[in-house]
Amino acid sequence: MKYKKLEAEHNGMKFKIEEDLPEVGVYLFVYKDDKCIIDDLQNDIETCQQIAFEDFQVPKEKWKLIDEIMG
Repeated sequence: MKYKKLEAEHNGMKFKIEEDLPEVGVYLFVYKDDKCIIDDLQNDIETCQQIAFEDFQVPKEKWKLIDEIMG
């Protein structure tokens, strides 16, 4: 199985999405001034992207795949 990591930058903030084991979920991290201000556990990448859009207006097209790790 491959675990994906995605990043986006928007309005001076940095956002990361990292898949964990399927039974754990997917993390959304929000950074402001290089400090993690939010870490949110969700079920899938799409939900993390939706939360980032609803809370911070991060457009889906800003997300870039930065890594895929074999697990």
